[in-house]
Amino acid sequence: MSHQYKRVLLKLSGEALAGSKGFGIDPLVVNKITDQIVRVVKQGVEVAIVVGGGNIWRGKTGEELGMERPTADSMGMLATVMNSLALQDSLEHKSVDTRVLTSVEMKAMAEPYIRRRAIRHLEKGRVVIFAAGIGNPFFSTDTTAALRAKEIDAEVILMGKNGVDGVYSADPKIEKNATKYNDLKHMDVISKGLAVMDATAITFCMDNNLPLIVFSIDEKDNIVKVVNKENIGTIITK
Repeated sequence: MSHQYKRVLLKLSGEALAGSKGFGIDPLVVNKITDQIVRVVKQGVEVAIVVGGGNIWRGKTGEELGMERPTADSMGMLATVMNSLALQDSLEHKSVDTRVLTSVEMKAMAEPYIRRRAIRHLEKGRVVIFAAGIGNPFFSTDTTAALRAKEIDAEVILMGKNGVDGVYSADPKIEKNATKYNDLKHMDVISKGLAVMDATAITFCMDNNLPLIVFSIDEKDNIVKVVNKENIGTIITK
């Protein structure tokens, strides 16, 4: 058995880029994340990334302002582009070729998403960042991660979480007696109502036999460890 994955999709929340600030982009946090991605790429692993936009804009905020959902979601798509460009800039400053592919065309800043082009970039050793969700409102970046992972034949979705080191029976920040799961089935996540990813995304992963590993992005070298199949976090399989 190989000691590392060959092609992975890393899912980051927008909040992970904000660090302790809770809002916006913390350059120090971005630098720590991209340092690890560089190490993974140098090991020969092909890396694709989907990042959320919650550190810049949340759809809930739009609802509170009385916005229509499609408008609020469109603003969220733009927030993911901003985060993607920040990651790209950091990676390229470390001499790692990176391409941002958007599902909504904005040719002056990024390439349009084309599946075969994305795969070719990965085969050439470039990091590929998928931005702007799937290009439609009402779908989360979790769903984007699941869909793109399947399209590029990623072996696993790596879900880097801030503030939690896996999947628990309840929110460990609120419930002190919450139990951490080392492994789960997709159906367990659905039946127990566990807050791993939204129902559309986890159902897609189950239907397409896509494994997930939920782990802490806060711990040093965890991205490297999880790519090298070290036993951290929670693994979710069919």
